[in-house]
Amino acid sequence: MTSVQAPVPVARREGTARSLLRLSRPQQWHKAVMLFAAPAAAGALESPGVVGRAAIAAAGFILLSVAIYAFNDIRDAPDDRQHPRKQSRPVASGALSPLVAAVFGVTSALLGLATVSGLGWKTLGLAAAYLVAQASYVAGLKHVAVIDLIIVALGFVLRAAAGGTAAGLPVSHWFLLVSLFGAMFLVTGKRKAELQSAGPAISRPVLAAYPSSWLDQVMTVALLGTAMSYGTWAFQYLGHDVYRQLLAISFLPFFTGLLRYALLVSKGRGEEPEHEIFRDRVLLAAGLSWAALLAVGLYCA
Repeated sequence: MTSVQAPVPVARREGTARSLLRLSRPQQWHKAVMLFAAPAAAGALESPGVVGRAAIAAAGFILLSVAIYAFNDIRDAPDDRQHPRKQSRPVASGALSPLVAAVFGVTSALLGLATVSGLGWKTLGLAAAYLVAQASYVAGLKHVAVIDLIIVALGFVLRAAAGGTAAGLPVSHWFLLVSLFGAMFLVTGKRKAELQSAGPAISRPVLAAYPSSWLDQVMTVALLGTAMSYGTWAFQYLGHDVYRQLLAISFLPFFTGLLRYALLVSKGRGEEPEHEIFRDRVLLAAGLSWAALLAVGLYCA
């Protein structure tokens, strides 16, 4: 049987620095915005000190994620070479040797932990937990049904919590629940879209363990959990200052966005959650309306 060969000659014309940059997945660094979520929800972004500490934490978590991407590409290189898209990854294509990628990954992990170490033991502990959880995911848990969803969602929750501890702010239980259910909603939608568009044979092996109907059930539970958690947090401000009451009103575009995204997933979209908001006008309008109400409610009260 003839296997698909990686385009090694093309990849090797690429410089080492550029290969390391591709290995680092800069298109995924936007996930570090979760480190600013807790300060934003607390109305504390007006403080330069808070923003600065959150930015340091974000930089640290970006470095940790880079380490995970490096370890993942080393472990998955044999399988990636058989994948039509992933075969161009630096390690799989031969642009980087596994040793260089490993050294780069370990260095990024150590630098990430060192970066957050000055933000207090709580933030360092959350960063270490994030690194261990994601490394376990790469080591094999990503092939275990249900556990893979939990670990990916947990990564978002740990980021969100670390943003609060780094800034020295108390983290609301409702905030963590919104983060957890919201992340589960997005991750499950991503798996659903991957299952619909590619199928388990050429995508993630774990997809074979997920019936489409079960993913629909999990998405429904996650959607309801996200809506109820956010609504409980937002509606506590009814009867307060007029601006604060806008937080309760923000539930409408928030819920509209959730429903709209669920509709897009049901139509086979959702493999790239971070891009869908810019591709769908209704989702974009709901997101902008929600952000505007939230900003006025938190910062004009």
